[in-house]
Order: sequence, then C-alpha cells, then structure tokens
Amino acid sequence: MSLGVLAVVVSLDNLVASLVYSLVGLAVFVAGLFIFRLIMPFDVHKEIEVDQNTALGIVMGSFIIGLAIIVAAAISG
Repeated sequence: MSLGVLAVVVSLDNLVASLVYSLVGLAVFVAGLFIFRLIMPFDVHKEIEVDQNTALGIVMGSFIIGLAIIVAAAISG
C-alpha cells in the first residue's frame, strides 16, 4: 500500500540523532544566554522588563538569532 508523498520514514537512528541535536542546541542556547547575562555590566532582566529598554531587547534578539544560525549550520554540516 503506497501512502504517496506524505509518507514519512522514521528510523530509530534518525530519531536519536534528532533528540541529541535538540538537547545540544538547547544547552548551547542556555549557556550562551548565561554568558550574555554575565558579561553585561547591568541586570538584563531589569533593563528589559522594568526599564523597557528596547535597544537591549534588539541586541539580545540579534544574539539569539546569530546563535541559532551557528547551531543550525553545525547541525546541517
């Protein structure tokens, strides 16, 4: 029985690799955000939420996007 174009073949090796890459990617994000907060000379949480510092929000968002591009490039080879 043919399922056509929507058929998905899932092997155990691919599933395990996806889980490992997901966990490694999340660990890199957590470490990156922790380092970002450490190197800033002020409290990032206070600046963004209390003082409504839009510029810091843009910088932090840019950092997250840049980190995501690096992790995606590392995963895809």
